[in-house]
Amino acid sequence: MKNVALLISGGGSNMVALARDMTGDHPGRPKLVLSNVPQAGGLLKASALRIPTAVVDHRDHVGRLSFEDAINAELTAAKIDVICLAGFMRILTSEFTHRWQGRMLNIHPSLLPKYKGLHTHARALEAGDTEHGASVHLVTGDLDDGPVLGQARLSVRADDSAASLAERLLPLEHRLYPAVLRRFLTDDPTPVLIDARD
Repeated sequence: MKNVALLISGGGSNMVALARDMTGDHPGRPKLVLSNVPQAGGLLKASALRIPTAVVDHRDHVGRLSFEDAINAELTAAKIDVICLAGFMRILTSEFTHRWQGRMLNIHPSLLPKYKGLHTHARALEAGDTEHGASVHLVTGDLDDGPVLGQARLSVRADDSAASLAERLLPLEHRLYPAVLRRFLTDDPTPVLIDARD
């Protein structure tokens, strides 16, 4: 059984989807929900799910290395094996990603390698894309890079806005991330592919 940490900065909807899936015969258990934002709504959701929580506020640290050392201290104390970034809005240094190499996943709202970084839904619309989606990948030292372990796709509709595209994509993220984590923890390299195109 692997101990999984879920790192969030906001409401934590992907964290909840992951945590709820980690029951029964699942090879992982949610052992810690950590946020860099003390008021993050996901912390209350984690407490309701009886998952231990921790806050490491980046504003309390001078420099990213001090911030990441504090995160590592929490992860070590909880005996964490695998990290899932679930809306964690801080860029991690190569020192941190190297320490957790091969043991840290992230979900990103685009069909990587397209649209690394922010504002992915608006960028897909501006480019005139006919499809959009989300990707789960192994984290490396480069932003939104690393091997893609699964993707969910949906069609872009003529009347879509960035907000409507994000809203329609979120339920697919909630299916994709748990499915990828389950395979990852059992060393199953088969990519997860969810096709919800019209």
